[in-house]
Amino acid sequence: MTAPTIAGPAVRFDLALSENPFAPLPSVLSALDDVMRRAHRYPEFLPDRLIEVIANHEALEQDQVVVGAGATGVGLQIMQSVAGPGERIVYSAPTFDGYPIMAGIASLDVVPVPILPDGEQDLAAMAAAIDGRTRLVVVCRPHNPTGTLVGAAELQAFLRRVPERVIVILDEAYVEFVDRGLVLDAHRIIAEHPNVVFLRTFSKAYGLAGLRIGFGFASARLAHRIRRLQLPFGMGSAAVAAVAASYAAEHELRARVAAIVSEREELWRTVRAAGIPAPRSHANFLYLPGTGMGDALARAGIHARTYPHGDARIAVGNPDAGRAVVDALRPTARGTSAARPGCGSTGRA
Repeated sequence: MTAPTIAGPAVRFDLALSENPFAPLPSVLSALDDVMRRAHRYPEFLPDRLIEVIANHEALEQDQVVVGAGATGVGLQIMQSVAGPGERIVYSAPTFDGYPIMAGIASLDVVPVPILPDGEQDLAAMAAAIDGRTRLVVVCRPHNPTGTLVGAAELQAFLRRVPERVIVILDEAYVEFVDRGLVLDAHRIIAEHPNVVFLRTFSKAYGLAGLRIGFGFASARLAHRIRRLQLPFGMGSAAVAAVAASYAAEHELRARVAAIVSEREELWRTVRAAGIPAPRSHANFLYLPGTGMGDALARAGIHARTYPHGDARIAVGNPDAGRAVVDALRPTARGTSAARPGCGSTGRA
């Protein structure tokens, strides 16, 4: 597995990394400016203040929270703390690029389980793939890259099938874009399933991808196991200031998220009407199934994340980019519908 390609100088719109189209909020930028004036000083030896800020906001005990360099950093800590070389991790395929990369770093064997034709994760097949060597299972909610959402009841049934010795990473990197009525009761799940760790990030909805701030939360026992690998001085001084300021400006954040969701829904309806069977997304991106999707976008100067069959994932939120996507795909849209009829989804929830 290789890293995603970087957009070249000829690219008009870079939509490959599902980034937030908005710069950080003004109050966050002001807080970061203050921190930069003290950049000659080291951050905390261990990120206790950052953990306290997150725990208070999420109504968690501090000993339940783990932080790291983005959700990717926390994910690697999880793998290295609960599994050893030659043990296995199960996830859907395709998935977030980071999981196979991190598995390679941790010397884990990967067990990719193909997604269903409608873009949903096949939880039954994932449960069946667990064996004596399995130590980790990843469920993305929403799924990356399709944006589909595993239903709460289906997830609970799956968790009951997973042995307690197997750690379940419940990746909620895009949870802020999910309708509030469909968000999981994380506290209840952790209480009922102490082998579950939730994974979140400030890179997407909060627009702080460049600062690399992620966190996870779980039962205190599991979190303690993961935190043993916390890198000293590993979280920059900007993290506390940026997170605290972001939480304080949550009403502004919700307005930005609402704008991105509105643009996502409009673009989804447009590409579906054009014959592209894009699954219903609950994130800040759309998955465009069909041979040649990535090539068509590239010819129009749009950088997208592409997949082996020609499918593409594009970030949403910028109306100008959305119009450019529609224009780029219009010539191939009708043929795609016939070629990939099983990729439409109403987004089970």
